[in-house]
Amino acid sequence: MTLHSVMLPFIAAQAVNPVVSQLSNLDRVSILAEALPYMQRFSGKTIVVKYGGAAMKDPTLKAGVITDLVLLWTVGIRPVLVHGGGPEINSWLAKLGIEPQFKGGLRVTDAGTMEVVEMVLGGRVNKSLVSLIQQSGGKAVGLSGKDGGLLQARQMVEKDIGYVGEVTRVDPTLLNSLVDSRYIPVVATVATDKHGQALNVNADTAAGEIAAALQAEKLILMTDVPGVLRDKNDVATKYNSLNIHECRQLTDEGVIAGGMIPKVQCCIRCLSQGVTAAHIIDGRSRHSVLMELLTNEGVGTMITG
Repeated sequence: MTLHSVMLPFIAAQAVNPVVSQLSNLDRVSILAEALPYMQRFSGKTIVVKYGGAAMKDPTLKAGVITDLVLLWTVGIRPVLVHGGGPEINSWLAKLGIEPQFKGGLRVTDAGTMEVVEMVLGGRVNKSLVSLIQQSGGKAVGLSGKDGGLLQARQMVEKDIGYVGEVTRVDPTLLNSLVDSRYIPVVATVATDKHGQALNVNADTAAGEIAAALQAEKLILMTDVPGVLRDKNDVATKYNSLNIHECRQLTDEGVIAGGMIPKVQCCIRCLSQGVTAAHIIDGRSRHSVLMELLTNEGVGTMITG
């Protein structure tokens, strides 16, 4: 029996709700003994998790993510949750009769849409995540990139997509204060420009820049794919680990392509700024954050310098 094969039922039974599981007492102790070196290694370290995709839409997956974060927090790891909220934004735009528009894969954000983005991300989505974390026994504080000057950005006027920004500066003072005080920060990715205008920023990019500013041990990007694949149609071709040079080579070869390119570039950028490792994992798998951090096998692709 390996940690990878039994971690999921163990976590589901033990992390938040102390219900009786199918594992024997010896199994439970063995799992904890195997996980202990990882917990010791990362205790006191900051881990930034970008949360989005299917894991935000499926209640079971959402519960698993919350459980993972609270467990990490409980054993002394310092998680920071950065989230988007595309599906929820689209839902509210539809209710208000506003048709979502995209250009080159980026949301076109006019003034009316920006109001909805800020309302949904900084309000409904953010506070629901805070509430779930606290219901699971953690302590969380919800904020957006506007709070404490956390995320500053410039409007990407050259792309003609409205109030969409590129992060130019991160002030981690407020986040450091929160994690030092044993809170889990939950960050909605709305930034401001130098004039105070709210801007919608990419959640992956924001998470990477926040990880760099915090000098985090790890950045974890939750996606709707298993990781970096040699053959996008064959999960068996997943790379368990890559370095920056290999990532660039695979990009040149066309293996890393499409939507995976900006995610890998985000990882490379934060690594070049001092983050120890970045991970691209499948948020559709339950407890994928714990599986990636606390097992030898992992579940996604780890990228290092």
